[in-house]
Amino acid sequence: MKVDLTAKPYHLDADSIKWVEDTIGNMTDEEKIGQLFINMGSSRDEEYLTNVLNDYHIAGVRYNPGKAEEVYEQNRILQENSKIPLLIAANTEAGGNGACTDGTYVGVEVKIAATNDAKYAYEMGRVSGVEAAAIGCNWSFAPIVDINRNWRNPIISTRTWSGDVDQTIELSLAYMKGIQESGIAPAAKHFPGDGIDERDQHLSFAPNPYSVEEWDQTFGKVYSSLFDAGLPSIMAGHIPLPSYVRHFNPDATLREATLPATINKYILTDLLRDKMKFNGLVVTDASHMVALTGTMKRKDMLPLSVAAGSDLFLFFNDPDEDFQWMMDGYKNGVITEDRLQEALTRILGTKAALGLHKKAKKELLPSKEEAMAKIGLPENMKIAEEVADQAITLVKNNENIFPISQKSHKRVLLVDVKGTQGGFGAMIGDTEKPSAKMRALLEAEGFEITIWESAEEKIMKMPEEERKAALANVYAQKRPISELTDNYDLILNLAVVNPNTDQRIQWPASKGTPDIPFYVAEVPTIFVSLQSPFHLADVPQVQTYINAYDSKEVTMKALIDKMLGRSEFKGVSPVDAFCGFEDTRY
Repeated sequence: MKVDLTAKPYHLDADSIKWVEDTIGNMTDEEKIGQLFINMGSSRDEEYLTNVLNDYHIAGVRYNPGKAEEVYEQNRILQENSKIPLLIAANTEAGGNGACTDGTYVGVEVKIAATNDAKYAYEMGRVSGVEAAAIGCNWSFAPIVDINRNWRNPIISTRTWSGDVDQTIELSLAYMKGIQESGIAPAAKHFPGDGIDERDQHLSFAPNPYSVEEWDQTFGKVYSSLFDAGLPSIMAGHIPLPSYVRHFNPDATLREATLPATINKYILTDLLRDKMKFNGLVVTDASHMVALTGTMKRKDMLPLSVAAGSDLFLFFNDPDEDFQWMMDGYKNGVITEDRLQEALTRILGTKAALGLHKKAKKELLPSKEEAMAKIGLPENMKIAEEVADQAITLVKNNENIFPISQKSHKRVLLVDVKGTQGGFGAMIGDTEKPSAKMRALLEAEGFEITIWESAEEKIMKMPEEERKAALANVYAQKRPISELTDNYDLILNLAVVNPNTDQRIQWPASKGTPDIPFYVAEVPTIFVSLQSPFHLADVPQVQTYINAYDSKEVTMKALIDKMLGRSEFKGVSPVDAFCGFEDTRY
């Protein structure tokens, strides 16, 4: 597919096209191969950054999170020392906090969708763009436009908008508009679409099982709408789409049909380029995911990704190895001259479309004083408060328990509900238990609060010689029901379950203790999910269930207002919170 730099998403004039062509024409082979890589920096040290630029000639970076001042300085060093302006990407999936840790968190995508108001998707994009651009970013790996139709999928869970195609389109377009106002190029992800298989491509193979017709009506419709609106780039997921491979090649082997999109010519060239006419930039998802690495040797997958239609390869493993393997693929013809030229044209064309070629190196970032004045502004935090107020969703209200009050529900037992311990989600999650936050808020309202300590937690505090006997007797932790009914007027379950291979609630071995909600017919009970919107599958017996979507302080305060009747529950679930089961509605 010939790259038309005069057409969308580039719209370049003759001078800009000449810059692209001349820049490519003056590159060495090493510089051309280097432009195929996006680096994940392991350090912000100036020597490290300049060495990466000089040794590997990279097209850009997606860096580790840090404070605004640290990221600003890193990006200044990179742009001032790079021969060709860099694409500098952030993951602004939920706000400016994806660009810097002191940026503004607005809300995860499903939370934004629960407001049922596209203006908040626009605001998330706008805030993300202002804060990311201030510290030198010009590219974002967002929005996530996957379709959330499998409640068992742990990685999509809260990260994408909805299970509805039209809502996904509406909110994605609003986000695009907001972020592009600051000169940030969005990269929608994860083509050809996640959210249908229950597995996580980070950890396993995770194909998209839709038929050609189903895909066209769902993911195809989403991406086509974004392409029509001028989407500049996409991130290809390590997601197979077997139906379309067999559409283009009815004789495809099982291996050919199940190759992930990032190394599959049928998906990135025949479908994306030829059928859908996408003219923009394609970057692979991170190259360390099992859905890619489990497919073939790394030395083969690197050049094959470019040959298949990826323009940029995301992240070195070992820079020397990866660079050489990509070079070998070019020299032995896996990457043809035409395909390399096409990839470089899109990479440089994207940089030109952002106007990077028109600025002096020291003008690619605003002044530091100007930049810092745009981070974490109170008016942006106000948007996060509005989102929390509008999004919190009362999914199930069979007891009509609200409003709770100090008179009717003074004695409250708070119970932390847990999932699988560890995993990536736990590493990046909030370490403070939600019960601690909720206790302070409820006590300030005059409630008497007790936090349940599980049998396991008690046992772990025992001397080592006593633990074995206690563990053997853990099943004998049951107590008379009267210990609950006589001492508590309300039990409040708070679930923060981080994604691992699943995002399911994990019950303790003690069974019949208050950390499992067996008591819903005995004591008024409220179950609040502070992350995954799909926990009703594990607690169908609960009669009052709320999705709050995160455990941020702003959300907890809004939740208190709603439970006490000072504010209405306004959220509209953008996913099937009943998980397709009848019993969850009972």
